[in-house]
Amino acid sequence: MTDLSGVDEVVGDGIAESGAASRQAAFRQLADRHLEASYRLACAILGNAAEAQDATHDAFVQAWRRWSTLRDPARFEHWFDRIVVNTCRNRLKRESRWRTQDLSDDLAVANGDPIGQALDRDVLRAAIANLSPDHQLVVALRFYRDLTIDEIARQLGIRPGTVNSRLHYAIKRLHATVDDADAKGTPR
Repeated sequence: MTDLSGVDEVVGDGIAESGAASRQAAFRQLADRHLEASYRLACAILGNAAEAQDATHDAFVQAWRRWSTLRDPARFEHWFDRIVVNTCRNRLKRESRWRTQDLSDDLAVANGDPIGQALDRDVLRAAIANLSPDHQLVVALRFYRDLTIDEIARQLGIRPGTVNSRLHYAIKRLHATVDDADAKGTPR
């Protein structure tokens, strides 16, 4: 079991805990508060629900193992998001990755999609999947997590100008891919 003696209270979330059992409860409570948003972030980065579930689970396990290294529990969300982003980044960069396919969108189209935008989502999802991992990360953090350029820079440990550049080229490539899909007559 991980030693959690370095964390005696969680300041920003109203949790005052001491002792190993209560620190475990504090971790569980903080993780539960941020798990859904972290899953959505992983889904936006990876573009696949099954991969996102695996990545979120892996990030949760890593966070638990590293819980004692968190100096300021009030910054749990930022700390946990960074673990999620790094987990997703590692999954994207793996070349010999076993690809899974989520069939829920296909079933929704076959049964009639009540939103009526399944094909648009497929085109956009495919366009995002064709971006480099670095570009996928900044697009997901900017548009799915709604972070500012400075927040993304801090999250990824890069300069704001680099974030701007990656966003610029990612959006340019997304436009080209979507426009190409329109020109080929792909239904949207």
